[in-house]
Amino acid sequence: MQINRIFNIKTDAEFNDFAINIFHYQYSNNPVYQEFVNFHLSNINRIDHYSQIPFLPIEFFKTHKVLCNNCKTEKIFTSSGTTGSKVSRHYISSLNIYEQSFSTCFRLFYGDPEQYVILALLPSYLEQKGSSLVYMVEKLIEQSKNKDSGFYLNNYDELVEKLKVLRHKKIILFGVTYALLDIAENYELDLANLIILETGGMKGRRKEIIREDLHQVLCERFNLQNIHSEYGMTELLSQAYSKGKGVFETPPWMKILIRDTNDPKTILGSGVTGGINMIDLANIYSCSFIATQDLGRIQSNGTFEILGRFDESDIRGCNLLVE
Repeated sequence: MQINRIFNIKTDAEFNDFAINIFHYQYSNNPVYQEFVNFHLSNINRIDHYSQIPFLPIEFFKTHKVLCNNCKTEKIFTSSGTTGSKVSRHYISSLNIYEQSFSTCFRLFYGDPEQYVILALLPSYLEQKGSSLVYMVEKLIEQSKNKDSGFYLNNYDELVEKLKVLRHKKIILFGVTYALLDIAENYELDLANLIILETGGMKGRRKEIIREDLHQVLCERFNLQNIHSEYGMTELLSQAYSKGKGVFETPPWMKILIRDTNDPKTILGSGVTGGINMIDLANIYSCSFIATQDLGRIQSNGTFEILGRFDESDIRGCNLLVE
């Protein structure tokens, strides 16, 4: 299979063909996924649509090596976690595919990185080792080829001064939620020309806040019409983006489905809240079909909202979840 072709998908029929082919590849080559599928299906050959494919619970990345046979490991991305909690480990067989995925996606939504000064306020991610988000933003900063692009840890004063000096240039600021709120509460800034791209997460630093309230605070404090958002995770190689109002879109090689919270095998229609299932065709050497712990709602045009997370993961009926 020519993996590069997934980045040129144009129709739902094309997506479906790729999804079915990748499913059979991963079933045949990924022992963890194969055992999970066997527990849920008696005949994989009856699958003719991506909505019928079993979705691997994301918790498996905390307890198992989710990687296809005979695939080398170029890098391991790890999730952030509270002290004592298990972290997810995503074994990356091809960094080139990851770079092609996030670079193509960024260009679809925002154009050439060279148009921007790209700044990153991601202290909690920088402090951990193996962050896929840091890797992505680092490469986008390189692609911007701008001497003013760069990372900031806890040096808020320096970042604020940079923003004031560059306020007439096109800037994208990737920021973790709690750090953006810290700046909003402690500095007077007019950032009308700036794109703030929040990446979510209080990381235990502050009380959680719903996205709508967060965006309202940031818009008021920074004189902005909208706050953009990035939705990605350690276990995937692709991202969805929102350009405002918390409404996300996926690139053509990625899809969101909503599952019934009481019957995970049932896929719900538009306008109904349920668990978010992700299809990421770029994640070919790991698992492209993942059931997340996020709650969401999809619209008929394929856009979606993230509405929260499950309070607790309670997945029964599969011995793979037992170490």
